Amino acid sequence: MLTDIEIAQAATLQDISAIAESAGIAPEYLECYGKTKAKVDYNLLREKDYEPGKLILVTAINPTAAGEGKTTTTVGLSDALHKMGKNVVVALREPSLGPVFGVKGGAAGGGYAQVIPMEDINLHFTGDFHAIGAANNLLAAMLDNHIQQGNELNIDVRRITWKRVVDMNDRELRNIVVGLGGTKSGVPREDGFDITVASEIMAIFCLATSITDLKERLGRIVVGYTYDDEPVTAHDLGAEGAMAALLKDALKPNLVQTLEGTPAFVHGGPFANIAHGCNSIMATRMALALGDYCVTEAGFGADLGAEKFLDIKCRLAGLEPDAVVVVATVRALKNHGGVAKEDLNEENLEALEKGLPNLLQHVENIRTVFNLPCVVAINEFPTDTQAEVDLVRKKCEELGVNVALSQVWAKGGEGGLELAEEVIRLCDETSKLTFAYEDDLGLAQKIEAIAKRIYHADGVDFTPAAAQEIAKLESLGFGKYPVCMAKTQYSFSDDASKLGAPRDFRIMVRQVKVSAGAGFVVALTGDVLTMPGLPKSPAALRIDVDETGKISGLF
Repeated sequence: MLTDIEIAQAATLQDISAIAESAGIAPEYLECYGKTKAKVDYNLLREKDYEPGKLILVTAINPTAAGEGKTTTTVGLSDALHKMGKNVVVALREPSLGPVFGVKGGAAGGGYAQVIPMEDINLHFTGDFHAIGAANNLLAAMLDNHIQQGNELNIDVRRITWKRVVDMNDRELRNIVVGLGGTKSGVPREDGFDITVASEIMAIFCLATSITDLKERLGRIVVGYTYDDEPVTAHDLGAEGAMAALLKDALKPNLVQTLEGTPAFVHGGPFANIAHGCNSIMATRMALALGDYCVTEAGFGADLGAEKFLDIKCRLAGLEPDAVVVVATVRALKNHGGVAKEDLNEENLEALEKGLPNLLQHVENIRTVFNLPCVVAINEFPTDTQAEVDLVRKKCEELGVNVALSQVWAKGGEGGLELAEEVIRLCDETSKLTFAYEDDLGLAQKIEAIAKRIYHADGVDFTPAAAQEIAKLESLGFGKYPVCMAKTQYSFSDDASKLGAPRDFRIMVRQVKVSAGAGFVVALTGDVLTMPGLPKSPAALRIDVDETGKISGLF
């Protein structure tokens, strides 16, 4: 059996100019990076008249070690629609180097449902993340230089909130001391690094609607507070122009293709457990402008990625999905039912029934909280039995939701035709997106609405520091912002060990911070970290390159 990278390397890629032509992109908007990838000038959106296509959101159950295949399903569904003669464009996030070299692996799909060139997409790609990291760290350097050069803004060095970033899992950098070495080497203070995908610059990058909007958002970033307790922004430091210059080309969406030649935008990549987990608005709008159908995804489970896609991205961008796909596997549901990973190949209807509430709660949230039509996609494994699949169908149909078997990993677009037919049917239904909370609620009330309505928690507890920060942010005018929950992806609760659909729990918010440029307030729960660490046996140990430049070990 071929590995994902072997399947990708065996594929014959079309010239990216041909893919652009098939998507209706005129040559003057195309900036080629070699023969297999390109950037598309964002002026296309400003200069082209278009009727936006149907928006399809792909989400999933809470992830497990058994795997769900959300990106694989997204790509396979797109290829299935393409195979049916539909004009479809994919919109995905870019992978972070942290997971690629860590434990999760790449994010280009799998099997015969991948975006290619797979190695390029997973490693550096067109340099967007490096530009985002450079812009982030330029702001950090200008902040420290301002303090070193006399601190005209009266910044309290104990209350600096802006961190440096690097796109790698590196726990050693979580807490550091900078400015050592005497008066010429800066002012000593405690500092730390986040991973690039947790940077507010990444969130701004993905929520910006133009280069002007980007620059204005960058200027609103709060980097710390003065000794008089007033916020200090990037605009106060005069940094937004130079930061925008670094991001000018990165802001242009990246065009690639699937194994079956479907056009795909891969652009931006905030994590969904610590950020809002969606690809850029620019890429989504471009896909909607060019395709009759745009298939996109949101990170991790629907309690994180889909909730933020709908409550943050759709709210800020005026988008509204026409259909939602919730991806699950029989194996993962058995894992939620308490079966160990090594025993998942055995039929176990009792464990499956015990784990099914996780799927059913996600489905119920999409249908009753957000008021959107959805279909469950069962990403098929060879070990799934007919009795197990029938049980999933039965439980979903009791909620009035159809189940489609997805075989895209093994068959590509051909294996997604059943799912594509149901998605087309759902797109023709009439629906109206509703949010989990209203704009005029206070920050604590918004957090509580998410906890109760989406997680099904009994309520929310705030540490004294978090409650104090909420009061301060509301006094500064940030209370109108939507909320971005930072929470473990493995559970509806803030405890990763609580699988399935737990009840009788409360959410603990330990810290709250504003991302004024992005336009949301982040609530950190449990022990979620903004700088991950590498596992005991990282994927980096298995990645290599031979004398011809051929890469192996990526997955």
